[in-house]
Amino acid sequence: MFLKNSSISVFAMHGNRDFLIGEKFCEDTGVTLLEDPCKLELFGKDTLLMHGDLLCTKDVAYQEFRNTSRNPQWKKEFLDKPIEERGKITQELRSKSKKATSQKEDEIMDVSPEAVEEIMTAHDVKLLIHGHTHRPKVHSLIINETPAQRIVLGDWDKSAWYIWMDDESCELKEFPIA
Repeated sequence: MFLKNSSISVFAMHGNRDFLIGEKFCEDTGVTLLEDPCKLELFGKDTLLMHGDLLCTKDVAYQEFRNTSRNPQWKKEFLDKPIEERGKITQELRSKSKKATSQKEDEIMDVSPEAVEEIMTAHDVKLLIHGHTHRPKVHSLIINETPAQRIVLGDWDKSAWYIWMDDESCELKEFPIA
């Protein structure tokens, strides 16, 4: 049975390496693609969901790559290439990314507090949930003299991370991956 034929709703947001997912994938799977950022109300709380990479403003090289790779013309030209060539390009980009990441200081690859405050103010939210940095934590903030939270999801390597939310709580949770 396909997900799209079930009563389960699944939402996704583009990340570092899946930015080419588009309408066809969504049609085939039933997944709903969310814009980045995406403001919605969850259990009465205005919440901003983001991948999180837009907040890493000090990582100039990554931001340049992000801008290029999200350009519709670049995507079209990339997807017009034979699959073997795309695979080779992808492997080269991944290799360069790993090397560059290993040489960058953590501060450069983490979110900029100014970018966090700016986006939360622009969207008038007190709760921001994002990934990208893979440093799971609940951060207590003050945004415009009001208590706020930034929750960072971890990667899915040895553990899986998710947010548990209801009318009374919003918690970062983890479970081991067997």
